[in-house]
Amino acid sequence: MTLRPEAGMTAPADPPTPARDHRGSPLPTRAMIATRFMELRRRRGLMITLILVTIGIPTVFLGARLLLHALAPKTYGPAGGYDIYTGLSAGILYTFGFIVAATLGCTAGSVDLTEGMFRHLVVTGRSRIAIYLARIPAGLAIIVPLVAIGFGIVCAVCVYAAPTTLNLNGLHVPAGLSRAQLETWAGDHAEDVLCHLPSENVPVNLPCGPGTTGPGTVIGKNPPANLPTPSPRQLRTAAVRVADQNWTFYQRQFRYPSNTLMIKTGLWLELETTVGFLVGLGVASLLGQRTVAVVGMIVLEVIITPIVLRVRIPHLENLQRSVLGVATAHLEPGELPLAFGGGGRDFRLTESTTTAVCVILAWAIGWTIIGAWRMSTRDA
Repeated sequence: MTLRPEAGMTAPADPPTPARDHRGSPLPTRAMIATRFMELRRRRGLMITLILVTIGIPTVFLGARLLLHALAPKTYGPAGGYDIYTGLSAGILYTFGFIVAATLGCTAGSVDLTEGMFRHLVVTGRSRIAIYLARIPAGLAIIVPLVAIGFGIVCAVCVYAAPTTLNLNGLHVPAGLSRAQLETWAGDHAEDVLCHLPSENVPVNLPCGPGTTGPGTVIGKNPPANLPTPSPRQLRTAAVRVADQNWTFYQRQFRYPSNTLMIKTGLWLELETTVGFLVGLGVASLLGQRTVAVVGMIVLEVIITPIVLRVRIPHLENLQRSVLGVATAHLEPGELPLAFGGGGRDFRLTESTTTAVCVILAWAIGWTIIGAWRMSTRDA
C-alpha cells in the first residue's frame, strides 16, 4: 500500500546525498572542512601557542631591538638588516614553524579519538577517508597564514629598519657603496682604513694610535727591520686590499633582503610548514593519540635532523638523505645561512634537487596514505 500526501501537504524531502568521487566514496565537502577548522580554532590553548610561536617570538625580538636602538643607538645596532633577517628566517621560523605545524597536525589527527567523537562521525555514514582528508585544508588554513604573518613582520622590519651607518672603532663608513665605491673611499682615507679595519696579510709600516685593530697596529709597533716607510701610493694600494677583504662584512651590514630572496624564503618556510603538518597528521592518526606523536616530531626536528646533517656515516648516506630535514635543508635559498648552523661550513650531504623533492613528496604523500589507511581500518 502506497501512502500519498493529502492535499495541501508536501512529501518530505529525501536526505541530501553526499558528493562522491568516481568510485562512489564520499568526498570532503565544504561543511566538513569548515567543521574541522572550527574544531581546531576553538582549542584556545593550541591557538595561543601557535600565535605566540609564529608571530609572538619574532615580534617581541624585533620590538625589543627597535626600542633598544631608539633609546641607545650607539650601544645597540639597528633592528633590521640582512643578518637579522637570515637569523630569524633560517633559525627561528624554520625550526619552530615545523614544530608548531607538526603539533597542529598531531592534534588534528587525534582529536576525534581523544575526545570520543570518532564513533559519532562514523555512524553518520560519511567516508572515513573523506573525514581524514577534510582535516588537511582545515589545518593548513590555520597554520599557513600564521607563518606568513610572522614572516611578513620579519621582512618589514628588516627592510625598513636596516642599518644606515657603520662605526668601527670610531671610523664612520658611508652606507650604500658599491665595491668599487668602497675601494675608492678606502683609498682616499688610507690611514684610517689601515688602522681601524681588520685585515690579513697586508704588511704596512704605519704607526697607529691605541685602540685600533688594523694591520698598522701590530706592524706599526714592531715593524720588521726590512719594511720601509710606505709611500702614499703604497698606502692607497694597501687600503684598497683591506677594503676588499672587508667587502663581505660591509655588504652584510648594510644589505637588506631583496624581493626575490624574501619570496624564495617565504615559499621555503611554507613548504616546511605544510610538510610538518601532513607528517604530524599521519603520525597521530597512526598512533591514535597526540603526546607521543608530538614528542616524536620534536625529536625528529631538534635532535635527529641536526645529527644526520652534521655526521656522515659511511655506507648509510642514502639512508641519511631520506630524512625529511636533510631534503628541506637542501632546498634552502642559497643566500641564507645553513639551517641548524654550521659556522659557515657547508656540512650537508651532496644530493640533487630532484632527490630532495622526491624525499619531501614521499614523506608528505606516504604519511597521508598511512594516516588515511589507519583511520579507515580503525574500529569505531
